[in-house]
Amino acid sequence: MSEPIKFKVENQIARVTFNRPDQHNAISYEGWLRLIEIVNKIEEESSIRSVIFSGEGEKAFSAGADIKDFETHRKDSATARTYSTAFDGALDAIEALSVPTISMIRGICVGGGCELSMATDIRIASNKSRFGIPVAKLGILVGYREMKRLVNLVGPGNASYILLSGRLIDSSEAFRMGLITQLVDDSMLEDTVLNLATEITPLAPLSQKRHKMILQNVISNQSLEGLDPELPFTNFDSADFQEGKDAFISRRPPNFQGI
Repeated sequence: MSEPIKFKVENQIARVTFNRPDQHNAISYEGWLRLIEIVNKIEEESSIRSVIFSGEGEKAFSAGADIKDFETHRKDSATARTYSTAFDGALDAIEALSVPTISMIRGICVGGGCELSMATDIRIASNKSRFGIPVAKLGILVGYREMKRLVNLVGPGNASYILLSGRLIDSSEAFRMGLITQLVDDSMLEDTVLNLATEITPLAPLSQKRHKMILQNVISNQSLEGLDPELPFTNFDSADFQEGKDAFISRRPPNFQGI
């Protein structure tokens, strides 16, 4: 039996692939738990410099939560809370990854799949993709974390349209709203994403990690009150800064170690 979520690392790039193409790469309750395990593995491997999330096949990035789970894991508020621990845990873990994350989106990207993509740093989509969060058709709600990510990306007006209409939108509309970062022709999707991940690989890991920290801090506290005033200066005491400075002066590529 094939793995429902595939994981591999090649050339310092981790690939996480939702591997249930016959179910539009829907993610089961166990799948969300597996994602948490995979993210923990990524954090433990210091050589990984970026992560690409994608769906197997041509039809879907991910249709999100597996509808079959509703009978056992989401049949009432008590079971839904337990399910949410796994679901939110997976998305929070992806969002908190210290390395850059990219969603490579082809086909259907809806519900929990769309919400997962919003937890990544960069979303690059094929022009054959479609997006939506049609939870109103099931009579359920998105949580506070998902709502925050959606509003931060597209603004309250577009968030209202996506949720209250229940419609699926095409890739050009998703790009106009800001739901995706880059829109490319379907034939160029794989190369575009891999080229970006390859460009990211030699960059300073401490800069990547701490830029992500600063970004999340500012999103959560836009008044900037109470933020750590020392964080923006910490890299100046790192070996990576010395390497970057020496490489620049010597006109050679830097060899960052993340220390």
